[in-house]
Amino acid sequence: MKSQPDLKLLPTFLAVVRQGSMAEAAAALGYVPSAVSQHIAALERDMGIELIVRRPGSRLILSAAGRSLAEAAETLFDATARFQDAADAVANRETAELRVGTYPSAMTYLLPQVLATLRARRPGPRLRLIVVETDEGVPRVKSGDLDLLVAYRYLPEDPPARSEALTITVLGREPLVLVTGAEPGRRRPVELAECLEREWVSGHARNPDRRLLHRWAGVLGIAPRVTLETEDLHSMLAMIRAGLAVGFIPATLLGAGPDAGVETVTLPPGIAPLHREILAVSRPGARPPIADELVALLAGAVEGAQSSEGSRLRATPGSTADAPPRAGDG
Repeated sequence: MKSQPDLKLLPTFLAVVRQGSMAEAAAALGYVPSAVSQHIAALERDMGIELIVRRPGSRLILSAAGRSLAEAAETLFDATARFQDAADAVANRETAELRVGTYPSAMTYLLPQVLATLRARRPGPRLRLIVVETDEGVPRVKSGDLDLLVAYRYLPEDPPARSEALTITVLGREPLVLVTGAEPGRRRPVELAECLEREWVSGHARNPDRRLLHRWAGVLGIAPRVTLETEDLHSMLAMIRAGLAVGFIPATLLGAGPDAGVETVTLPPGIAPLHREILAVSRPGARPPIADELVALLAGAVEGAQSSEGSRLRATPGSTADAPPRAGDG
């Protein structure tokens, strides 16, 4: 008895099991009946046990060993078929699962509609979403733990930067809107000059949004007094809505329509609003088609956020949304 049967004999055995006779199995396989009989006999010799009970004049009956082998063979061929499907998908740049990292506010405001659109177009493969900040996500892309990272960059010199280990796709520039708490009954726009003596909210001293704020303020010759520091954009927005501070908030957090709790600050003529770049980060080489579709949909969502904010600013007297960015704008 061999340690395992000759696997080339198993298709013949399964054909006999499914058809119920040697002759019908031979017809299904395109063999002569004697060849099928020889295959079954060789398989039984390999296994050292009777697999099929042969009774003249009746259909073949499987022995207990035959039933066990048939079940195991079905499992084997099912697994082989799944493996072949997976191998074909890999060869065609498909994947069973795509691991996508994204910064928190993108998960809340950019991705839901994008993923709904993607799912309607393409039911599979699975998307595993991981909330991670840009500085933590870039090393995970390099290591292969993430296939794609949705990231942001406030200043051009900040990471991530294109390298041999990374491919950077710019999805668009998301406006950063200067807002303050809404004042009930106020009829005229809030001017920047009115905000200079108020408290401001921003990230900690070394955070990119804080460095961008200081660079922008330096160009204008002003000195915003940042007394509220947080890395959480939702906390920033909550403090602004409460009338405690002035600050720059990404446009996606404010939505397309008017926000009842905040009011856009009107900037002086010639001063363009700030932006942050939204990026897709991956490893070099061809991305799976679903990753390319996701990147294209995200670029459209970022463009939509920019268009919505452009309309908001053009509707605000004294603003210059279409003015070219000045040196130092992100």
